[in-house]
Amino acid sequence: MRKLRIAIINIHGLLKGSGLEIGKDADNGGQTKYVFELAEFLSQHSDVEYVDLFTRLIDDPNLSPEYAVPVEAVNEKLNIRRIPFLGKKYKSKEQLWEGLDTFVNGVVQHIKFHNIFPNWIHSHYGDAGYAAAELSAILNIPFAHTGHSLGFYKKKKLIEGGMSEEEAEKKFKFTQRIAAEEKTLELSEFIITSTEQEIETYKVYKNFDLGKYHAISPGIDVRKFVPYYHIEQDSNKQMEEEQRKYWVAETISKFLINPHKPFILALSRPDRHKNLHTLIEVYGKDKELQSIANLVIFAGIRRDITKMPESEKDVLTDLLLLMDKYDLYGKMAIPKKHDVENEVSIIYRYAAEKRGVFVNLALHENFGLTVIESASSGLPVVVTKNGGPSEIIPICQNGELVNPQDENQIKKALRNILTDENKWRYYSNNGAINIQKHYSWLAHVNQYIELIKENLSLSSGSGIKNQYYPNINIDRLKRKVENLLVSDIDGTLIEPKLNNPGLQELKSHLVNRTEKMAFAMASGRNLELVKKIITEEHFPLPDFIICSVGTEIYYTNGNEYILDKGWATFLSGRWKRDDIVNRLKVISWMRLQEEEGQNPFKISYYYDEKYYNREELINVLGAGWYKINIIPSHGKYIDFIPKRASKGNAIKFLCRKWSIPLGNVVAAGDSGNDIDMFRGPVKGIIVGNRSSELADYVTTRGIYVAKEPASSGIIEGLKHYKIIK
Repeated sequence: MRKLRIAIINIHGLLKGSGLEIGKDADNGGQTKYVFELAEFLSQHSDVEYVDLFTRLIDDPNLSPEYAVPVEAVNEKLNIRRIPFLGKKYKSKEQLWEGLDTFVNGVVQHIKFHNIFPNWIHSHYGDAGYAAAELSAILNIPFAHTGHSLGFYKKKKLIEGGMSEEEAEKKFKFTQRIAAEEKTLELSEFIITSTEQEIETYKVYKNFDLGKYHAISPGIDVRKFVPYYHIEQDSNKQMEEEQRKYWVAETISKFLINPHKPFILALSRPDRHKNLHTLIEVYGKDKELQSIANLVIFAGIRRDITKMPESEKDVLTDLLLLMDKYDLYGKMAIPKKHDVENEVSIIYRYAAEKRGVFVNLALHENFGLTVIESASSGLPVVVTKNGGPSEIIPICQNGELVNPQDENQIKKALRNILTDENKWRYYSNNGAINIQKHYSWLAHVNQYIELIKENLSLSSGSGIKNQYYPNINIDRLKRKVENLLVSDIDGTLIEPKLNNPGLQELKSHLVNRTEKMAFAMASGRNLELVKKIITEEHFPLPDFIICSVGTEIYYTNGNEYILDKGWATFLSGRWKRDDIVNRLKVISWMRLQEEEGQNPFKISYYYDEKYYNREELINVLGAGWYKINIIPSHGKYIDFIPKRASKGNAIKFLCRKWSIPLGNVVAAGDSGNDIDMFRGPVKGIIVGNRSSELADYVTTRGIYVAKEPASSGIIEGLKHYKIIK
């Protein structure tokens, strides 16, 4: 098997090679670190050709300019590729759902333009799962998924905490998120979890049984998280480390009266679920524990608490009030910031040198990355029994499991370790040895690559799940397309009244076209009617179908078709379908076409040509008329569609997406709803049997008016433009 090119999707955007800003806000925690390190270690695997990490481009003056670099080379086999959507400013994850189809289109366009088609996709978190499912269907590339957290439980927790269902939905978009998670279970090749226990958390989802699951423990960078007694051989690196340790010590000791005592360390985001307040309660109520050790809590990064998000502000305020309540000044440190990339490992080692203990009392921890990082540094742990740590501690014997809501159990575990040197050393040594053995990224990546190779070998490298999407294969679009022929159908490709002149000859040209030429059908017909024509007339399969007067774009594969949702999202802005239908009820010379003639972005009527009055329509539509395209055709049909929707705009959209120069497009039509295709650098062909709306057109540089009708006229035009001889 040839080497793998892997695309990793993590949409949120705060990823950069020069150092992660972990703890910056609630969206930037363990997931960000996990994704970046996975990408790094995958890129170092001998079976991997390249890793492309796709995320959102952010050009925000409040953030590093590095987030605005479209392609950042991290190493010789890893790039971060940033796709712009929903503006330039930084946004929280919940604000990004509405732009995911635009993101998908951007990724497809980027992949096509740079010719970097992957043979495997891996998505992280629900939003990326949605994007990966779409990309998998469009590109016929299988994908795996890592959930990190699940919408079902977050919604449940918020509602139990007093938030109304309406408020939770408005703020966190749970309907979209849970639907995306269901689709990911259905369509992904497999789901990666950190523990066997985590697999159980998916059982609340309807599609649980459709998913396949593999528990692979996350790794740590064992070059960074080394035991506290490790001595760096490189003198320059040793000097750097000593310097950082000095500043870490300064940061902590300035809070403490007796900084030489062991300390109880906690390190997490300021999230209520992390249960930091219980740790302060335990410490604050126990004078003996206070005499034995100091308490040090790194709770994210903050400048001004009053300007932080409400949930984080509430948690930090409570922590400081508890510090005051128990008068822990001089005994407790809660530093405002730390360098996540370079100082976390130093903090663990510094705590271990002081004979301290690391504490994680999260109400539930999917895995517990901090548990293995601290243990690898030789720091014993007291950790929640709920979730991943219950699988880590029995394997590594590096600390004690506790009920995170049982204060007596927590206090007892802390005292046991802090006052018993033999126990402290036993847990410290076990952690340093066993974490390196069982929880390295190297072990994780080796197992993961084997799963990918097994999957690709079973599917011959291209099979994907087929319960939701058809098995679309657009390999033909992976070629370098340089030219595009777009043709209307009725009256242009076919004209039964004239016995379809030139149709067989044109079909022969299309069948024998070169790899550099793509073919699209553009029609006022809906998809079913277009498919009917393709079948009845034995047309060679088009690469694209633009149908329903430019309101829908499909990709084709045999009898299977896939809708371009990015185009639909583009059209939805400022479109008020129901309002338009109500306003047009007063027009007596129009009547609505049947249901099959309608779609969300097309309102279609029959009309009497002799009564047609555009000014009357504009007056009825009111101030919003300019957002609507009014398209009469063939003297009997009239369509109302979004201003953005047209065959011409659809052509431009496809050309941007597939990197086809607009000047290399030839479009053929016969009626008024084809006019839009001829604008700009596109070369137009108006066939000889044109309708009355095009009667006055003459041949110009950009439009050729053919003498011959229908397909004969298309051939005449193609010869004029020297596309065929």
